[in-house]
Amino acid sequence: MTKADAPFAEDLATDDPRRDEGSGVEQEAEEQSVEKAARLSARLIYEVIRRDGKEELSRPISSLVWSGFTAGVLISFSLIGEAVFRAHLPPTNWRPLVDNLGYTLGFLLVIHGRMQLFTENTITTVLPLMARFCRERIRATIRLWTTVLAANVVGAFVAAGFMLWTGAFPDQLQVAMRDISLHALDMSIVEGFFHAMPAGVLIAALVWILPTTPNITLVVVIFTWLIAAGDFAHIIAGSVEMAYLMLGGDIGVMRGFVGFFLPVLLGNIVGGTMVFTMMAWAQVMNEVNGRRG
Repeated sequence: MTKADAPFAEDLATDDPRRDEGSGVEQEAEEQSVEKAARLSARLIYEVIRRDGKEELSRPISSLVWSGFTAGVLISFSLIGEAVFRAHLPPTNWRPLVDNLGYTLGFLLVIHGRMQLFTENTITTVLPLMARFCRERIRATIRLWTTVLAANVVGAFVAAGFMLWTGAFPDQLQVAMRDISLHALDMSIVEGFFHAMPAGVLIAALVWILPTTPNITLVVVIFTWLIAAGDFAHIIAGSVEMAYLMLGGDIGVMRGFVGFFLPVLLGNIVGGTMVFTMMAWAQVMNEVNGRRG
């Protein structure tokens, strides 16, 4: 409960005649009920994410590597889930709205599993940096970003290799995964950058909203479905598609990394950090009143 809410809570306490008769236990139970009902303020959301980010910045490299690698592998289920829908639905105008639900599966696994996904760090690690902008925090942020991004991409390539070379997926799914991947990479460098910005904003907004929502699954599904349905580009989910095409011989290294990876990476960073995170910081920086985390 915010400071502004405190007088209101005191009014509730003094106006209730039962207070004089009630026990301290009853008063404490009522106060807890009021606090639970109070809407989490923007400053408190900021504080929750800032503390999470501060903890992430201090994690050992080995923990970041394994968490990032696992996230890169698990996010491949976005491509797999979408391909399953695509392979079994008729080719109608409404099919994309349904098969894009499969795209949410990888994000559900990663977010519920608390794995390190690079795009989440465009807000979680930047807020601690805004709270105390110093050389130490800058180094820690760069260390985390490069470690997690590299681990995510390696995981994406391992997953793509598994999908292509093990025979675990039938031809019907292979065709669907290839079609989806070709569509995802069918954009110019400029288009890749601008398609990636909304995805960066949506992932940062998702991270901002999660501390306030009782239904994490529903929120994750809505936000990540919108990324797929809007044809926006996400650097890690897109890396699985890029790796699938590169390992399958459909595109070369230059087309994959220069034509897709770099512009999408930059677009996600701009959308997640320079757009959403800076706006989120602007609305709370005066309330933080110079506090340093």
